Amino acid sequence: MKTLKDRIRAQIETAGPMSIADYMALCLFDPEEGYYTTREPFGADGDFTTAPEISQMFGELCAVWLYTAWKASGAPKTPVVAEIGPGRGTLMKDMLRTWAKIDPAFGKQMRLFMIEASPRLSDVQRKTLGLPDGEASWIADMGSLPEGPLFIIGNELFDAIPIRQYAKVGNAWRERVVGLDTKERLAFMAGAGSADPALLPPGANNAPEGAIVELAPARNALMTRIAERIGRHGGAGLFIDYGYATPAPGDTLQAMRGHAYQDVLKEPGKADLTAHVDFSALARAAKNEGLASALLNQGDFLIGLGLLERAGRLGAGKNATEQQAIRNDVERLAGPDQMGTLFKVLAITPSTVTVPPFVSLD
Repeated sequence: MKTLKDRIRAQIETAGPMSIADYMALCLFDPEEGYYTTREPFGADGDFTTAPEISQMFGELCAVWLYTAWKASGAPKTPVVAEIGPGRGTLMKDMLRTWAKIDPAFGKQMRLFMIEASPRLSDVQRKTLGLPDGEASWIADMGSLPEGPLFIIGNELFDAIPIRQYAKVGNAWRERVVGLDTKERLAFMAGAGSADPALLPPGANNAPEGAIVELAPARNALMTRIAERIGRHGGAGLFIDYGYATPAPGDTLQAMRGHAYQDVLKEPGKADLTAHVDFSALARAAKNEGLASALLNQGDFLIGLGLLERAGRLGAGKNATEQQAIRNDVERLAGPDQMGTLFKVLAITPSTVTVPPFVSLD
């Protein structure tokens, strides 16, 4: 039986080099051997650990923010609450528990949707949430959401959406593609396509030979859909990912397997492929639909919502070992040398709505 790597090689032999976006899509979502189709990526036994898997405090504080956004929006009846790219459901489980404590009526009236394209992960999420039939709906695309104000969250969603890369060759930016070298091995090379100069980041003209820039039209298109929906029906969105506030040349494409980095081209379908998120592009997409946006480092976001106070309450009455574990979780989530600075939180709302700890949205 041919492996995914064999099939990619055969496709290149037949049709020529493929874009990095196409390569990422095959590696992550191929029906037979795609990473998210076939593997359990999350947690200590997987390939990476997300914030909800580190501590329940992350989901609790995200729940507080979405609930506050709902109240700031006038507490509309029967809101649509959704998580897009829900992993194995840990974040939503913690959010539902939090909402049940702070306002049971909110949990009872909301219409809950999990937006997940992978049938395998959908089954995992159902088991994690353990909800009675009818209390949550699973859909493959946000186009299936019902009408109404939308309060949506996505954690580590955009980093896995395929990107395109362009390399500086002479005075031109040529699309970086995956082809075959002289020994029939997968290799990066410069393709025939070029980048629209208007889309290049500041400083691109002065970048050295071989420099790489990344553009992510698929990410921007998804944000446009979400923002257009909120613009029409009201609501708010919260998106947490690792990335940068200001774009600049640089290669951030990476493969993660067993909590360690590996060659992006080594084992297609067996490692998670991601790239850093350009939050300025996502904010611009939201603003183009008439929404306001604001960005915070994850550490500032969580501390602004009361992470330290919540950790204190969670540790009350615990033994010294348990209290130290909680302190370690706080440091991992919010410490500047861990997730606190690299990970960022983007909020999008109608221009009339401001939700702490974001001081102002513009």
